[in-house]
Amino acid sequence: MKLLGIHHAAIICSDYVRSKHFYSNVLKLNVINEHFRAERNSYKLDLAMPDGSQIELFSFDGAPVRPSYPEAQGLRHLAFKVADVQIAKTYLESCEVNVEDIRVDEITGKKFTFFADPDNLPLELYEV
Repeated sequence: MKLLGIHHAAIICSDYVRSKHFYSNVLKLNVINEHFRAERNSYKLDLAMPDGSQIELFSFDGAPVRPSYPEAQGLRHLAFKVADVQIAKTYLESCEVNVEDIRVDEITGKKFTFFADPDNLPLELYEV
């Protein structure tokens, strides 16, 4: 077996309209498909990343909140590649998104920073 890359990351949100706006308008990901599943009272939104990978945004009534930030067991955070962390940070802040100070990865020497989606899911910008 040889893994070829990441196909998608799945995110469950608490407020579908707010999260759809954040991922499609603030982060500027293109909508591939949007489905409402009446039997579950649930949305599924497929969003395209520039490299071909995807984010699946789900809404489920009564989904529990994340237990801690960001050190709960399971997926720690989702990192996005950017050409310039400072430009991306400035843009997000202009959209009223709180962004942490830029740090430097002590192993790679690359710049990175963290911010959160509307449900406080930790997201990272990593300069390539």
